[in-house]
Amino acid sequence: MTNGYAPEGRSGMKASAAAREEVREVLVFVLGQEEYGVDILKVQEIRGYEKVTPIPSAPDYLKGVLNLRGAIVPVVDMRVKFKMPEVRYDSFTVVVVLRIAGRVIGLVVDAVSDVVGFGVSQVKPAPQLGSLVDGSFIAGLATQDDRMVLLLDIEKLLSTGDLNLLREVAGAAT
Repeated sequence: MTNGYAPEGRSGMKASAAAREEVREVLVFVLGQEEYGVDILKVQEIRGYEKVTPIPSAPDYLKGVLNLRGAIVPVVDMRVKFKMPEVRYDSFTVVVVLRIAGRVIGLVVDAVSDVVGFGVSQVKPAPQLGSLVDGSFIAGLATQDDRMVLLLDIEKLLSTGDLNLLREVAGAAT
């Protein structure tokens, strides 16, 4: 008499272990030819790019602020933050609205690709870049087939000083 349970062979155990592997879901966005990812749980919404209100004397990466249903949201241009060449905004340009450290901020990116789940085995440690390049905001490198996504620790990318400045800008604009 069988109970419907079949003992798993080696391949069954491997598949079962893979199914239990913790998956990290990230929103993948594009800047230039590269793909970057942020934790999906930090994403509040994705909006088409619309003109922002500039803030005088703000750092160059701070494009300005936008009114999001009554909340003033500072908007950071990731191309400028990463010291990349600027490109003209087009119909693919979006603002990814994030909630980080109790604040809401917008990131201007070239395009949003998709939401991807990466298993722990697909995420490699951040490369050691030495003292010439600050790579402290790189949480890791995720690979899936021939695709590589640079995972960002957005809180480290936007340092405490940046976040305080963004809070002050949002407060001053209200």
